[in-house]
Amino acid sequence: MNGLSDPVPYAVEGHGLVKRFGDFCAVDGIDIAVPAGTIYGVLGPNGAGKTTLLRMLLGIIDPDAGRRSLLGASEPLKQARSIGYLPEERGLYPSMKAVDAIAFMGALRGLSLREGRQRGRELMEGHGLSDAADKPVRALSKGMAQTVQLLGTIVHRPRLIVLDEPFSGLDAINQEKLEALIRAQADDGVTILFSTHVIAHAERLCERIAIVAGGRIRFEGSVSDARSRLRPQVRLETRRSDGAWRTAFPADALRQNNIWTFDLPDSGVEPLLKALMDGDAGIESLSIERPGLHDAFVAIAGADAAKDMGPHTIGEDA
Repeated sequence: MNGLSDPVPYAVEGHGLVKRFGDFCAVDGIDIAVPAGTIYGVLGPNGAGKTTLLRMLLGIIDPDAGRRSLLGASEPLKQARSIGYLPEERGLYPSMKAVDAIAFMGALRGLSLREGRQRGRELMEGHGLSDAADKPVRALSKGMAQTVQLLGTIVHRPRLIVLDEPFSGLDAINQEKLEALIRAQADDGVTILFSTHVIAHAERLCERIAIVAGGRIRFEGSVSDARSRLRPQVRLETRRSDGAWRTAFPADALRQNNIWTFDLPDSGVEPLLKALMDGDAGIESLSIERPGLHDAFVAIAGADAAKDMGPHTIGEDA
């Protein structure tokens, strides 16, 4: 256990952040606050401004307007040793041993090489990679190399971990391993901030999300709050095709043969069931499905933004 505790309620804050590249505004007045100790996802299509936002928050680039705070410091780079950062552009020295690559990344954050090698071997053993510790990076599979880089991101035991599109290029098995690693770090009290264009990862992992499109935040809150913007969907199959019970359906109910789909009425399911039974509709099946985050994303950010999102089932974005 890291036994970490943040002295501030928000590990990361940004207020009125703006970043332009020439005539293009990549980030347009974003406000964001990441509660300490949470898993927080920045969700949006490629080109939405996610990477630019993360880099501004980390102090890698400066905003044209607005202010930011990282672990309570208004100058983010002063907190560099308390942060683990995995950029979207991966890179390891191919001739370096895997364990040395982890130690080197730790040394960049103030850890001694000796301590880094020791922790690196422990981390690799804990993630089933002990046999690869002394192999050069070039001899590792893509998934193993990405895991090594991620272990180098956490070897110095940071208080905040920032991951930019961490699942990109991983197969389903390695995606699941990465999700498990993120959860384990969060269980140790570490704040996790990551960007993704794959909805499934945000839906499974995040306590809070920011939906970003066109350089602006369109929604901020819990996944549950995002999904609750849409009404639950009723799917009903009846034996009879018509009757007085039809008046219990919304006017825009869709029908295919004797299968009906519609939003759950404001009155709830009980009056609907009563109307169906009193009218002898002959209920073959009835299910109520809560909208998923993908449906909520479409409602919040629009269909055009959703077209540029990755698949929303694990393993399809490898």
